[in-house]
Amino acid sequence: MTRVLLVSQYYWPESFTITSEVARLAHEGFEVTVLTGQPNYPEGRIFAGYSAFSIRQELVEGIEVIRVPLVPRGHGSGLRLILNYLSFMVSGLLIAPFILRGRHFDVVFVFGLSPLIQALPAILISKIKRAGLVLWVQDLWPESLSATGFVRSPVLLGIVRLTIRFIYRNCTGILVQSDAFRPPVAALSPPNAKIEYVPNSGQSFEKNARPSDAARKLGEQIGQSFSVVFAGNLGRAQGLDTVLESLELLRDLPDVQVFLVGSGSLDVWLEQERSLRNLTMLHLPGRFDPADMPEILLNASALLVSLRKEEIFSLTVPSKMQTYLSVGRPIIASLDGEGARILSEAGAGLAAPAGDPSALASAIRCMASLQPMERSAMGLSGQRYFDRHFAPDRITALLSENLTAAARRGMRP
Repeated sequence: MTRVLLVSQYYWPESFTITSEVARLAHEGFEVTVLTGQPNYPEGRIFAGYSAFSIRQELVEGIEVIRVPLVPRGHGSGLRLILNYLSFMVSGLLIAPFILRGRHFDVVFVFGLSPLIQALPAILISKIKRAGLVLWVQDLWPESLSATGFVRSPVLLGIVRLTIRFIYRNCTGILVQSDAFRPPVAALSPPNAKIEYVPNSGQSFEKNARPSDAARKLGEQIGQSFSVVFAGNLGRAQGLDTVLESLELLRDLPDVQVFLVGSGSLDVWLEQERSLRNLTMLHLPGRFDPADMPEILLNASALLVSLRKEEIFSLTVPSKMQTYLSVGRPIIASLDGEGARILSEAGAGLAAPAGDPSALASAIRCMASLQPMERSAMGLSGQRYFDRHFAPDRITALLSENLTAAARRGMRP
């Protein structure tokens, strides 16, 4: 039995795909322990029942989860986000080795969302435990820091680049969630590094989950018109300014209703802009639990995914793409590069260039003009593409293969 330590700043009850992936790995016979922080994403407040500066051990679906202290991310403050990133890294470096003393692991596995510096404590632990180290790159650093405007200083970006080079060079294996990530990751990796493409499978939903009354009510509202639903984080990377500008071009279509379901750093801005622009077709119902999402997504006429127009985001495949494909609804995308390529290859919807409100408005207008059977055919095509390329069992098998190989190549005696 391969003993895995997952290092991820985010884990259940925060809504991230890694929770489902860990459950599948455990089902395949891996003995998984999770090192994570106190849940606070995306609202920026510590979830009820948890404490920011506590050390907590609990069982989540039979998997041991160890939570170390961190500063909650807050809501929109760059300083708080920096403290959030650094506090998990410091807790991982100073506290985690003591909590894990006497335990044995064959491989340390990092779910590499931002902040990628969470890999630094994983490196230390892998050295102490003489274990392999696998990094699953979900975000590119320093590129994403620069693209979102979070870090503008060339000196700081240079320091981050050196840090990421150090991280990559201490990995036994590197996995990337987008095939387009290979060149930039390879540029900071050792010449002989083997970089494997392992895509995300998207959000898994419980088959028998019962939606809340609020979700059922929202689903009914969504089903009453031609509805476009965006689900997920409402932040700077999502290009939501483009979405709002596109809606101003659709005022002549009163039957088109757009729902941005989720929360994030732009919550207040979105409310203000909806009022200032008088966007009566825009709805901001807030965040819902994963168990509620099938009720919401399946009632949509089309699903929306968008990212800012930046080179880094053209390389990224947002994980909601796989989730959308899996539920069999047509997709409207404001994307460049890899995400747009997948949508086109799947035949699952319409893509507009990122940052182009006119093109996005045209795509929404075109989707609204299609017959329901035509939209259903797009959704079915996307679902079939998901089954071929992103099915959970396939992704779990790829992870299993790479984790097992890294464990064999690790430094265990």
